[in-house]
Formats: sequence, C-alpha cells, structure tokens
Amino acid sequence: MSSIKLNDVLKLDNLTNVKIRFNLMFGNNWNPIEIFKNNEIHTLLSGQYWNYKKRKSYKQGQITVGFIKITSKENYWLLFHIGQITKDLNIQNGVGYEFETLKDYEKYFGRLIVKFKNSSQNMVRNAESVIDECEIAQILPDIFDNDIFPGYDKVNLSWNELSRVLEKDNWKTALRNQKGVYLINDTSNGKIYVGSAYGNDMILNRWKAYVDTRHGHNKELKLLDKTHIEKHFRYSILDIFKSTTDEQTIIERENWWKEVLLSRKFGYNSN
Repeated sequence: MSSIKLNDVLKLDNLTNVKIRFNLMFGNNWNPIEIFKNNEIHTLLSGQYWNYKKRKSYKQGQITVGFIKITSKENYWLLFHIGQITKDLNIQNGVGYEFETLKDYEKYFGRLIVKFKNSSQNMVRNAESVIDECEIAQILPDIFDNDIFPGYDKVNLSWNELSRVLEKDNWKTALRNQKGVYLINDTSNGKIYVGSAYGNDMILNRWKAYVDTRHGHNKELKLLDKTHIEKHFRYSILDIFKSTTDEQTIIERENWWKEVLLSRKFGYNSN
C-alpha cells in the first residue's frame, strides 16, 4: 500500500513558489511544541517568519508551510501554519515579513502530522525538494494535545508546563490521589527544594499552590522573583504513597531526601 504524501492532502499549486520551515527544539530556550501547547501562536509565527543574520528565508509572494517537531527523538512534525508573504520588511536577524494566513488550510492546523527526516542542516527548504518525502502519519480529530500523564516516575515539568497540565483531568486524577515527596530544581544555579504533600487533594493541591503563588508559601522561595521561578523551576516526584499512608511516614521520607540531596546546606530548604 503506497503512503499518502503531504501534497496529496494540501494540493498546493506551483511548488517552486512554496517553502517549508521545520521548526526544531533548541534546549530550553526554544521548544516549539511546548509553545504551541501553551497557545503562544504569535511566538511560533515570529519563528516561522524569522530571517537569519546572513540570508533571507523567503521572497515576497511565496507560500510558507510551518511545521514543529513533536519530540526531539522521533521524526514526526505537526503542521501549525500556512501563509503567504505579503511584504518583505528587509530585516535580517529578526522577523522579516508581513504575511496573510491562508484560510483554506486552517482546518489542518494543529491536526496534520507528517513523518519526515530532515537530512539537511537548513530548516527552511524548497518544497519541491522535500514535499514528496513528507508522509502523512495522521490527521487528528482534534487539535494536538499530548499532555497525557506519563507516570509518577517520569514527571519532569517546567513551571509553564505545570500550570497547563494541572488543568487536565488525567493529571488531576493522578495527583489528587497520591501523597508524596517532590523535588523542585532551579536550572539557573542547580539549587533544589524538597517538599512533601499529604493534605487534601495531596500532590495536586500542593502543586496548585506553586502555580498560584510561584513560591508555594515556602520561606526561601518567597525571596525569589516570580519571573525567575517561572523561567527556571522544574518539578518532579521523588516518592509516592497511598492516600492511607500516615503523615509522619511521609515527613520522615521528606527529611531523608533532604539529607541525601543536601538541600538544606546547598539548596532552598530552611528546615
């Protein structure tokens, strides 16, 4: 059975006038799929219409197709935009164009996934050279949402991710039914904070406090700027316990982690 190619669906005319941009992840600074899930489409479009310092990405009148990589390891890409250049702003090392979104294709934005292995270092490709290599992997029934709870031992979230997933039903169910000991990492300096959760709604309630206040009412974290926390903090789980586990058991385990990780001496724990 032959595969379905990208243009079997899009049916773009005159491919010599079409460019495809494959937006990759670059560390923690630029992760397009997380930007998409946070609904920061303006940020993605800035990247889509960005000019490099030494060369321009497009010409006036060209059609642009924008993909974002779904994971760093697999070759699956999500379509998020198709537009046409209406004006070249003659700006390099910045957003270089005005554009209009092509409305006929909006029904595929956030839903169409292709499989494609980019063998070039260039992320902006002439459609003629690559479009036949872009195989349709899936057209989702709804807008892409990959915020499935991964398991307690695989939780590793930025503050932005935390604020988003705590609104998801599968995350709420998982976190409100488990007591536990958790870890906060400050990626700017390596400092850590060890905390525990055993009250109403357990880990869910405790982490909601970090979303609402940033500091979760912790003494040392209150000294930090809220924007610092939003930018640099990551949240993971060290231990989980059944809801029937007594509080003292969890507190003892929290103290054990503080000793092992030296979070009182080198981190943000003050007691």
